[in-house]
Amino acid sequence: MEQKLRRDRNIGQNLGKLRIKNKYSQEKLCAELQRRGCDIGRSTYAKYECGELNIRVSVLIALKSIYNCSYDDFFEGLDVETDNKQ
Repeated sequence: MEQKLRRDRNIGQNLGKLRIKNKYSQEKLCAELQRRGCDIGRSTYAKYECGELNIRVSVLIALKSIYNCSYDDFFEGLDVETDNKQ
């Protein structure tokens, strides 16, 4: 069984920014992911970007390699505490 990230924070916006920055359409990105062993279709990937579906860890690892980025790029801006209660 493959692990998935919990959906308590949405990294979809960061996924979209990285994809656009690297000049991939969702379709071309999914083709590249498939070449790297991630069986994923465009509609599934679109759900990752919209925050409707948990991203598989294997896909995140492949994206890191494709984009030549750090894992921090996927989680940028998500460490902000939304509840300021003390």
